[in-house]
Amino acid sequence: MLARIAWSRLVEPGDGTAGALLAALGPAPALRLLIEGVSSRAIAERAEAAGADLARRNLDEALDRWRPRLDRRATLGDIERAIAAGLRVIMPGDSCWPEGFADLGAHAPTVLWTRGDPALLRAPGLSVVGARAATGYGSHVTAEIVDGVCAAGIVIVSGAAYGIDAVAHRTALAAEAPTVAVLAGGADRAYPQAHDSLLERIGREGLVCAEMIPGSAPTKWRFRARNRLIAALTPATLVTEAGIRSGSINTAGHAATLGRALGAVPGPVTSAASTGCHLLIREYGAMLVANAREACELLDIGDQLELFGKERLDGVGGAAGAGEQRVPPVHERVLDAIRFAEDVRRTTSPGVRA
Repeated sequence: MLARIAWSRLVEPGDGTAGALLAALGPAPALRLLIEGVSSRAIAERAEAAGADLARRNLDEALDRWRPRLDRRATLGDIERAIAAGLRVIMPGDSCWPEGFADLGAHAPTVLWTRGDPALLRAPGLSVVGARAATGYGSHVTAEIVDGVCAAGIVIVSGAAYGIDAVAHRTALAAEAPTVAVLAGGADRAYPQAHDSLLERIGREGLVCAEMIPGSAPTKWRFRARNRLIAALTPATLVTEAGIRSGSINTAGHAATLGRALGAVPGPVTSAASTGCHLLIREYGAMLVANAREACELLDIGDQLELFGKERLDGVGGAAGAGEQRVPPVHERVLDAIRFAEDVRRTTSPGVRA
């Protein structure tokens, strides 16, 4: 465990060279070679003997990145800061380690720093992402869909950013459903700062997680690398609103690369905030999603949906007309039973003619 914690300080997210080295030699032996100043050639030979193929040039560059960060005192400080913040370390081999991270191969995180319920990392989930500068339409559609998906017992995973991410998390919390926030910086550091109370609540009722050490600041690269975790955590990713250069398109790209189901919500053709969604549908084969029922179909649970309320699943994109009252199937059965009982009572009561 200590070796993996040390490596989480040494490497940036998605470092494939580190991932291959740790897979070949193990975290502790690889760290020992690094501390002892063993040459890149000797390290490469040991890795090759263990079945890994590490290019010398890549390893030379990696050692130049890692060795300046070797700091035993700083690593102990990471652990102390995590304890103070109530964080828990999850790593490969733990019962809570996400199965989907195996698809990241050498680019999987070394550890996850978590606050909340780590069991949610293996629960059925849907990743919901979108534009930071969300429109009223995007926020409304996201809330409708997420509310219905939560009714089907699905965990909502997102990145706690402004806009669509925040709407997805807040809707799940309002529905008293679990939600997971994946951060680009440390799990103890609220970003954006305005979401401090939101992340505090997610940490109590869901899960906040990050691969960076406590206290780490998010950077542009770390945001983009973080997106691969959001995509890998769940079987499907839904983009509800996104511009053509949105970071959500990057998340969708990771999802497609990992073989995950991909969905996108269409928007007005005049809205620049929906051009990314239209691109995903038109050129990347994303499923057009108009309501929670269709979002659940991304997860291949369509056969189970009649167990849940139809109104929350169909939402704004449902087949019912705007003025038609939608009644959940369970409610219809209850009402039918009440009507039948009332009919029996009337026909069997004294003085009532058949």
